[in-house]
Amino acid sequence: MSQLTLTLLRLGLLALLWIFIFSVVGVLRTDIYGTSVSRRSQRKAVREQERRAAKEASLAPAPAAPATPAPAASRSRFGRGRSKAAPTKVVVTEGPLAGTSLPLRGQAILIGRNPECALVLDDDYASGRHCRIFQDPSTPGHWVVEDLGSTNGTFIGRDKLTSPQPVEVGTTLRIGKTLLEFRD
Repeated sequence: MSQLTLTLLRLGLLALLWIFIFSVVGVLRTDIYGTSVSRRSQRKAVREQERRAAKEASLAPAPAAPATPAPAASRSRFGRGRSKAAPTKVVVTEGPLAGTSLPLRGQAILIGRNPECALVLDDDYASGRHCRIFQDPSTPGHWVVEDLGSTNGTFIGRDKLTSPQPVEVGTTLRIGKTLLEFRD
């Protein structure tokens, strides 16, 4: 083997060693700090949220309306004996995504920093999978919020969410610096 071939082989192996070291450091960083959320412009984020909501709305079949109104006894859990309106959408009223709205369809909505969430928050105080909003299985049309073990917590009004809680029109949900409101 010539001296030039041997030198090129050594440099190639050195380059491969450094590539391996950087890839190991990258994997360790991801494991320690989680998925990084890149900062995006607000307009681009809003368009992406609207696109996701439209895609979910087109994929999810619309829930069938009940033929008869629900009896008052089944509504008592949500309204303590009186009927309260069920929300049809969630609107971000404060935070980087202010003005974004998501329709409440038949599927659950996952909120957090992970790209897999239906509402991706660009908020340092939000966890990767922070909370979810889902239909109450015992009362169709009514929605429940559940904290998914987030670090900083989810708040309904001023109260910290410790167990799944039903929501109605006008309920405010705070996740870090982001404020969401349930609307009709």
